[in-house]
Amino acid sequence: MTPPKHIRTPLARVRGFGAAKSGTGHFWLQRVTAIANIPLTIVAVIIMIMLLGRNQPAVAQILGSSTVAIIMLLFIVSIMAHMRIGMQVVIEDYVHDETAKLGLLIANNFFVAIVGLTAVYGILKLSFGL
Repeated sequence: MTPPKHIRTPLARVRGFGAAKSGTGHFWLQRVTAIANIPLTIVAVIIMIMLLGRNQPAVAQILGSSTVAIIMLLFIVSIMAHMRIGMQVVIEDYVHDETAKLGLLIANNFFVAIVGLTAVYGILKLSFGL
């Protein structure tokens, strides 16, 4: 009997997934968000510099304008997606205990959701006066 020339199961070959099942998708999403973060971060820093020295009503007016609000929302969403995937990769690569890994992955998702939704709520509140 000759040994098989591959170590993947027939089901794995049919599905075409690698070991992690979604590694390629995460790889590309990480790269796309990294590229999107370059101009978004530059514009966000410019906006923050424009806010220096202004009083609270002026800052609220600038951040509440529709163009600035859209830019900041795109910045928040892109940064949060990039951060979640990056931390997930670190956890999956360096945490070897399965229970700890699961707990940290869940905590990572909750942390990103809380920070992201809080930031989005702040921008929407300024923009729509909620």
